[in-house]
Amino acid sequence: MQPLALSSFTATSCLGTGLDATLASLRAQRSGLAPCSFETVVLDTHVGEVAGVDEHSFPSALQPYECRNNRLAHLALGQDGFAAAVQGCATRVGNARVGVFLGTSTSGILETELAYRRRDGASGALPADFRYRGAHNTFSLAAFVRAALELTGPAVVISSACSSSAKVFASARRAIEADLIDAAVVGGVDSLCLTTLYGFHSLQLVSRLPCRPFDATRDGISIGEAAAFALLERADASEARITLLGAGESSDAYHMSSPHPQGRGARAAMLQALTSAALAPAEIDYINFHGTGTPSNDESEAHAVAAVLGSGVPGSSTKGATGHTLGAAGALEAVICALALRHGFMPGGVNTTTVDPALEVSYLRENRPQRLTHVMSNSFGFGGSNCSLIFGHRGVGA
Repeated sequence: MQPLALSSFTATSCLGTGLDATLASLRAQRSGLAPCSFETVVLDTHVGEVAGVDEHSFPSALQPYECRNNRLAHLALGQDGFAAAVQGCATRVGNARVGVFLGTSTSGILETELAYRRRDGASGALPADFRYRGAHNTFSLAAFVRAALELTGPAVVISSACSSSAKVFASARRAIEADLIDAAVVGGVDSLCLTTLYGFHSLQLVSRLPCRPFDATRDGISIGEAAAFALLERADASEARITLLGAGESSDAYHMSSPHPQGRGARAAMLQALTSAALAPAEIDYINFHGTGTPSNDESEAHAVAAVLGSGVPGSSTKGATGHTLGAAGALEAVICALALRHGFMPGGVNTTTVDPALEVSYLRENRPQRLTHVMSNSFGFGGSNCSLIFGHRGVGA
């Protein structure tokens, strides 16, 4: 595939609002996870809640889309000059030639949860002011972002669990290569809600402590929320130094909620990403593991990585810092990889104290300064939906 430039990118999570705060937290190996105090949730767990979402001013012209998820999206869009970069691109190529490809898992389902508390006692009807189309509907996210950025190109939402906002990079690439568009806003947004917190708890996948990916005593995930975006353009149309080099997707459909024990689908996605980037396994300098902190996920991924890249490539999971942001995880970790490339360091895995010796990977617990050329980011979702992305510098020696 032809490289695509990440000509602008931004991320907001429990690590902070925007790139500077995110980078500072990564450099300090600071986790944003804290005991859960979200809404009415009563669970003994830690979450990655973004500060200031409820207080963030939402544009009156876009009130039909108002919900926590879109409020978080709007907060993130206002950081790092991202909206201005998109507008500049739209001026060059035309509003209809910029697509919107976003991932989410639950979108604005919190609005429905809140509405159910106010439903009619006799009929069970939801309140008249409830707005399913703008607030809850999965496509609400793309409709809102397209309206907020004043774009008129094609818009798509992918909801494939935890691979959602990694797969949007591959979908946007195909649209650009097919000459349907010249550029794309890609990313993902997922916000905290009762459905995911209680749902993952019912699956016995949530840890009481901040999650510990690849640790010998890991026992579950910590749920977080985030919004992350990137502007993808043909590499010759931008001065950006960070590029999307390769993407690989697979679906092993092994189980509704458990990964294939040997990482069959994960291996296929990584191999496809290497092929599309025209890279050998030895050329990957760092890997951002999916690394959720559950026993089965980390074991499966370790098998897959060892089979494809060998056991020597340094890697870490940043979910110990951010929590698992579900449908936003792929985009958030893509931005973290872009920061690692830009600033020449590999982030250490926060909260992991004793790496499980049964996992044949080179897991980083401390930050390591190093000039990076190629990095891989893995995102593996429920139902065996897998995606691997490879990012790098725009040219050799760049």
